[in-house]
Amino acid sequence: MAKEKNPSIKDLKLKTEIPKKKAPIWHEFYQGKYEGSLKCGVTSFEDFSIWYTPGVAEPCRRIANEPSLVFKYTNKWNNVAVISDGTRVLGLGDIGPEASLPVIEGKAVLFKYLGGVSAFPITLDTKDPDEIIETCLRIQPAFGGINLEDIAQPKCFYILDELRKKADIPVWHDDQQGTASVVMAGVINALKVVGKNLDDVIITQLGIGSAGTAVIRVLIKAGVPAGNIRVVDIVRGNPTILTSDMDLEKLFPYRGELLSKTNANMIKGSTKESLKDADVMISFTTPGPGVIKPEWISKMAKDSIVFPCANPIPEIWPWEAKKAGAKIVGTGRSDFENQVNNSLGFPGIFRGTLDVNATTITDEMAIAAAYAIAKTAEEKGLREDYIVPSMDEWELFINEAVAVGMKAIDQGIARAPKSEDELRERAKKLIGESRRQTEILMNKGWIKKPPEVKIN
Repeated sequence: MAKEKNPSIKDLKLKTEIPKKKAPIWHEFYQGKYEGSLKCGVTSFEDFSIWYTPGVAEPCRRIANEPSLVFKYTNKWNNVAVISDGTRVLGLGDIGPEASLPVIEGKAVLFKYLGGVSAFPITLDTKDPDEIIETCLRIQPAFGGINLEDIAQPKCFYILDELRKKADIPVWHDDQQGTASVVMAGVINALKVVGKNLDDVIITQLGIGSAGTAVIRVLIKAGVPAGNIRVVDIVRGNPTILTSDMDLEKLFPYRGELLSKTNANMIKGSTKESLKDADVMISFTTPGPGVIKPEWISKMAKDSIVFPCANPIPEIWPWEAKKAGAKIVGTGRSDFENQVNNSLGFPGIFRGTLDVNATTITDEMAIAAAYAIAKTAEEKGLREDYIVPSMDEWELFINEAVAVGMKAIDQGIARAPKSEDELRERAKKLIGESRRQTEILMNKGWIKKPPEVKIN
């Protein structure tokens, strides 16, 4: 059999245009992509006397007397609010709550299909952090968890910190812990492929927003020496390697103490200098291409690992990074190999969190998820073009759910602990049901097949 030719750069560039051209047509065709549906049976109109008045009064009375029963009598146990103010959307910036709704609806689709979680997209017409906090606290009686999304920094740090102090349900910012867990998994396996160790590599982190901050924090907790991390961000209008002699707390609120521990060798300069002899580059900066130059990649250490993760376009095209000498390249896009994107994390992480009714989601739970992601890929055989699983490997989300649930139990924050086998069976059942429900609705024609779109 003739060997299949590698795609040309022209073919790869054309491939990147496909989602952009299809998305408006498909979104208009469906007029949105997520809605609620019944999960109770309706055998006759008499059933409404049970599901609604007068019968519903009895479970209401019981919950009033014993509030924990709300997790048995309602869907609160599986409801997650996806909250955004639309101020930091997919590299598009502050586009507002209406324009961000397609992203938040998309998040709900992934929650349901990949994690069996009933997610509700909620975009808020306020940018005030205290109003966002108040709104989340006021709606929490209806939800088992809150997922913060696409909120600008530095207020995203303040909002998360305050909600984790005050809320009775787990709150996390997926752009932080979710991204960090998947990036961590990618780093773990990429280092295995190139034969390097987590505790002695030099890592360059470009961008210290919500994702970058969490990635650094999680990597350090997982064993990377803080001094081995070089951080570049905008200082006085220019990309600058951060050093401990800067007023980091003033420049980067909520992050100064963490950043002061990095760059032990006090390397100075800009992005170019930060990449010299680095083993790993992780970037969450400005959508590209052309933000990161191939000649900078060429100065990295042998068998370098490059994760340009800006959306919707990475800071450098993967084929350019490879040509410049990178051994392994991962991006945030699903249409390229090695998708290092939080979509691989949050559905399974929330599944495990909800299944043990955890009070919060800790960094240790995110790290447990990272190792579950890494192990799922390793068991199938690691390659340069396969360091993390893809979204169609549904066992990934089951493995994450089990790992996260067990870690919550270990940390004493699970209000409904279960055995490892119980967690696995529960996750398998709930995720499988979500996927089968979608398949049945499509086969029956209730969800229609999307239209064909010609790509020139």
